[in-house]
Amino acid sequence: MSAEQNHQGKVSREIIHDHILLLGLDRAEKYNAFDNHLIHALANELTVYEADDNLRCVVIFAHGKHFTAGLDLMELQPKIKDGVFNFDAETINPWGIKGKQRTKPMVVAVHGYCYTAGIELMLNADVVIASEQTEFAQMEVQRGIMPFGGATVRFVQAAGWQKAMPYLLTGKKFDSQTALDLNLISEIAKDGTQLERAIEMAQEISVAAPLGVKALIAAATEAQLHGQQYAFDRMNSYLPALFASQDAMEGVMAMMQKRPPKFQGK
Repeated sequence: MSAEQNHQGKVSREIIHDHILLLGLDRAEKYNAFDNHLIHALANELTVYEADDNLRCVVIFAHGKHFTAGLDLMELQPKIKDGVFNFDAETINPWGIKGKQRTKPMVVAVHGYCYTAGIELMLNADVVIASEQTEFAQMEVQRGIMPFGGATVRFVQAAGWQKAMPYLLTGKKFDSQTALDLNLISEIAKDGTQLERAIEMAQEISVAAPLGVKALIAAATEAQLHGQQYAFDRMNSYLPALFASQDAMEGVMAMMQKRPPKFQGK
């Protein structure tokens, strides 16, 4: 194997607690900078997750000292014109810009450097746990380009225009407390415990009714993409199937019998 192949990005994969998929960015020697291989490995794993009814939540973390230094521009630049970021209709785009849309929950645990595409990846997640010492930067304007993985929309939606633009327009760094204040992350964990806390959150999610969780994500996403009225008009379309499901019956029975429900996703 050549030195170049040794540095190609890959993703570790592990199923834990029966229903949770644990995916680890694994290009630590390059600070997990996203090359073509890491991008497509992550997309392929998320596509498999989406299709597996036994998996109810995915947790994305990173091996090594840093979550990601962002995009490996030296490796990617000659490939961008060939469509390295174009995902077909059957493939989940980790950044949720194009391709098949994810319908199942995603939790992300970040630490160390979380730059550019790393921020945009977590902004496409449902829950984000950051270690105390995480360092964030949306620094594309310092590299002669602009964010193109969702930050121009999601960063601004989360933080508001006046809060977001000082960071987007300058590329300056900010810490975990600032990320929390800007609504970019869900919570801060003590250094070294961010993955443990993310898994705890995934466990809480995975014991909820899978059909209800998917419908909830779909309805919330519709509000973000199409506005409140569109989402309200679509709300009732989800209810007949949910109320007729075995999980809904289980939820009522568990409540009556004063026990935890055991949902099957049916």
